[in-house]
Amino acid sequence: MRILRRALLAVSAVTVLSLSATACSSASSASSAPSGPSGAAGKTVKVRFGYISDYNGASLLAIADRQGLWKQQGLDPELKVFTNGPLQVQALGAGDLDFGYIGPGALWLPASGKAKVVAIDTLTYADHVIAQPGIASVKDLKGKKVGVPAGTSGEMVLNLALQQAGLSPSDVQKVPMDPATVVSAFVGGQIDAAGIWYPLIDSIKAKKPDLVEIAGTKDFTGRAFPTAFVSGPKTDAGLSEKVVKVLQAANDWRAAHPDESVTEAAALLKLDPAKVKADAANVQTLSTADLVARTKDGTVDGWLKGLGDFFVSTGQLKNSPAPSEYYAGDAYAKAYGK
Repeated sequence: MRILRRALLAVSAVTVLSLSATACSSASSASSAPSGPSGAAGKTVKVRFGYISDYNGASLLAIADRQGLWKQQGLDPELKVFTNGPLQVQALGAGDLDFGYIGPGALWLPASGKAKVVAIDTLTYADHVIAQPGIASVKDLKGKKVGVPAGTSGEMVLNLALQQAGLSPSDVQKVPMDPATVVSAFVGGQIDAAGIWYPLIDSIKAKKPDLVEIAGTKDFTGRAFPTAFVSGPKTDAGLSEKVVKVLQAANDWRAAHPDESVTEAAALLKLDPAKVKADAANVQTLSTADLVARTKDGTVDGWLKGLGDFFVSTGQLKNSPAPSEYYAGDAYAKAYGK
């Protein structure tokens, strides 16, 4: 598919942030070789896990380390930080990752067969269209330069906003750029607007406090914006079950300890806990029991199908497949019952 290839080529140009993963894995696990199968009982298996440097992407991984949840499942994690979800899907396809984390704007990639959703993480409302002072509405973007990380939630919220305003992507000058470049380009006045997310918006606000938030995902009532953990299209079932169990246990700890989860995420990210707390305010967490119930009653499929239909309207997908083709909901529910 031409559009898919173009989008993947765009995101492949994005440079992975040079942040290093903290000591959530042992020095012996720092190999880049692909991890093996789930292995025999008693053996520790390395798992290479990608994440984004925010509360959504990091909190469960940090909790799993501090609570010893990886060890309980015989796993030795090697955490790798990325700037966005499409880059992680690309790394999964290249065999450089076993699992990763993506935001709602990258869910078109699992729907296109590039990855498998193994667990829903949260519902997020961190994505916004921001503009320079003097631009009061989305309609004012016509003919303007808008920076956006291609194939991400930033592009998703921009496209949603344009549709709602009766505009098409061709009505603006969409400029693909990596998230860090969006920040610097907006601050430097090189772009008129951007589709981007918190906590990066906080970084921009620190230097451009008069920026205008002209649209956000909370504006689109009736839609849900789930974040997710993903694997490659084909993953060892035993390893996937172990990872899902870790994520479920960490998820319930997070739901029961929201303040402590911020502290744990901040430690992994090496950020001020106050900044991470502000980021967490954009997130709706759900207990594992709730996620299992919503998986079984079709609610999660509804979330994913709604986004799939939207990605068809933007040309990122040719058609919107049944979520069961790329969300391993049955396996998620089964893992919780064990």
